Amino acid sequence: MNLNSETQPGGGVPLYQLKITLKWSKPPIWRRVVVRSDMTLDRLHDIIQIAMGWTDSHLHQFITGSGVSRTFYGRPEFIDVGSGMLNERRYTVADLAPTAKRKFIYEYDFGDGWEHDVVVEKILPPDPTFKHPMCLAGANACPPEDCGGIGGYCHLLKVLRDPQHPEHADMKDWIGDDLNAEEFSVEAVNLVFKRLKP
Repeated sequence: MNLNSETQPGGGVPLYQLKITLKWSKPPIWRRVVVRSDMTLDRLHDIIQIAMGWTDSHLHQFITGSGVSRTFYGRPEFIDVGSGMLNERRYTVADLAPTAKRKFIYEYDFGDGWEHDVVVEKILPPDPTFKHPMCLAGANACPPEDCGGIGGYCHLLKVLRDPQHPEHADMKDWIGDDLNAEEFSVEAVNLVFKRLKP
């Protein structure tokens, strides 16, 4: 894929380079992906789940604006009449962020409250060879599901680093495999992306 290709007739729609950062994570847990500007939000949800490493086991929503002027987008099967939440299948990435540098929030698991800042870093010209979303970069592993949000994840890492901690054995049992908080593979994400239907 040539991200700098010139616009060509019939080349399709612009591409969006997004940076997705898990809020309050230190060091930052982030991914950089390229998607079509006309990708619907339900599909973008799938892309974020794959790129970050979540298991799609909880509810989610997209949020634009701030304060009382916030707008929420979610799955139609979970939208109550009169709730004000919009159907994410009817809106695209470009609807939420029509210009570069715009951002919105993707929230996953309302109990743990994993909020992700999604920023449009660049709007790239159409590319007729672009078939699948692409992960360009990223850093650090996704936290385990159901660990209690950022606070719970920080506590988990602290406990795992200290074999003398009273919770160490229980946490090791709960996690199962060794957790490498710095592990992330662009190649592994792109392998999954390539298996998605265009």
